Amino acid sequence: MNFQKLLVPVGAILLLGLAWRSGGWGGVALAGGAIVMFFLLHFNRAMQVLKRAAERPVGYVGSAVMLNAKLKQGATLMHVIAMTRALGELRSPKDEQPELYRWTDSGGSYVDTVFNGGKLQSWVMTRPETPPEEDTKDNTPAN
Repeated sequence: MNFQKLLVPVGAILLLGLAWRSGGWGGVALAGGAIVMFFLLHFNRAMQVLKRAAERPVGYVGSAVMLNAKLKQGATLMHVIAMTRALGELRSPKDEQPELYRWTDSGGSYVDTVFNGGKLQSWVMTRPETPPEEDTKDNTPAN
C-alpha cells in the first residue's frame, strides 16, 4: 500500500488534535485555516500548470534535448507537464498502467516517457535520421 497517500490526512488530523490540546477551538480554527490554505495553494498550482498547458498543442515541447536532460526518475506527471508547458500525447490505451506519453519538438526529435502510478519510470529520446549531406561545392554552377 502507498503510505504517502495516508500521510497528509493523518498529519492533518494530528495537527488538529494538537491544536485542540494547546488552544481549544481557537487553535482548531487556526490549524484548520492553515490546512485549507495548504490545499488551496496546491490546487492553485495545479490549475496554473493546466492553464499553461491548455495554450499549447498536445505533445509539443520547445526542445526534446532539454526535456531529456531535465527529466528525473520519480518525477510526477504534473511536474513534467509544468516543465514542458504542454500535455503529453498519450500513446497507450486510456486508463491502463503504465501510461506512455510523447513530447515532440519542431525538429522531429521526441521523448517517449513511461509513467506508472503518476510517477516517471523511464524515458527515451529519439532524434530523426538525417540524410548524409552532399558536398555543395561540387554542385555549384560556374558563372
